[in-house]
Amino acid sequence: MDATARSGETPAHPDAAPGQAGAVAQAGAVGPVDAVAGRAGETSQTLDRGLRLLHLVADASGGLTVTEAANRLGIGRAAVYRLVGPLTGHGMLRRDGDGRLRLGAGLLHLARRAQPLLAEGALPALRRLAEQAGATAHLTVVEGGEGVALAVVEPTWTSFHVAYRAGARHPLDRGAAGRAILAGRAGEASPVSSSGELQAGAYGVAAPVLGVPGLEASVGVVALAPLDVDSIGPQVRAAATAITTALS
Repeated sequence: MDATARSGETPAHPDAAPGQAGAVAQAGAVGPVDAVAGRAGETSQTLDRGLRLLHLVADASGGLTVTEAANRLGIGRAAVYRLVGPLTGHGMLRRDGDGRLRLGAGLLHLARRAQPLLAEGALPALRRLAEQAGATAHLTVVEGGEGVALAVVEPTWTSFHVAYRAGARHPLDRGAAGRAILAGRAGEASPVSSSGELQAGAYGVAAPVLGVPGLEASVGVVALAPLDVDSIGPQVRAAATAITTALS
């Protein structure tokens, strides 16, 4: 064993001048671990940009041009084209007749697959709410600019209650469920009430489900008699909080 090996020093490169051995060692090739970490970082950045692009397109009612997307992402047009290619291939994005980027039908497929999971996570809180309030409880989500009843639970002990069909749609500006979602957009968590806005003789109280990324929803109850917001409101708000915890 030579002296260099015994001392733990890195042998000098054959062509290195005296005193340059350390410099050669420091400038050595990137190791396998560093190379893998670098590729992982690039992949994470690309994924992040792709997800940000989807959010930008989703928020742009008229779609986005590639130039607009590049400006908002702070990257070049060529980088946007590299993102658009695979996203279009998987149906997440599409180009309309004017070449503007819009959401693709592939996202609807993912949304449909996610809805049963959302409903399953919300059911325990909805069951408790329906039994406590003695009224039909529901989870309403935004779909296509409307409120859609995703999950409905009826109370078991009442003589009469509202039969509310899962899948029922209504405008967001009518009814407690939709108006609670609009309140949630403004960061307001307090319950809201309604009377006869969707159906004559029906009363509702709802609160937004906040804190679940990518989800706009509300939880509420509907009954055939007026509801005391002071007593039902906290129950609805507690159910909304429980659903946020279950889905987060």
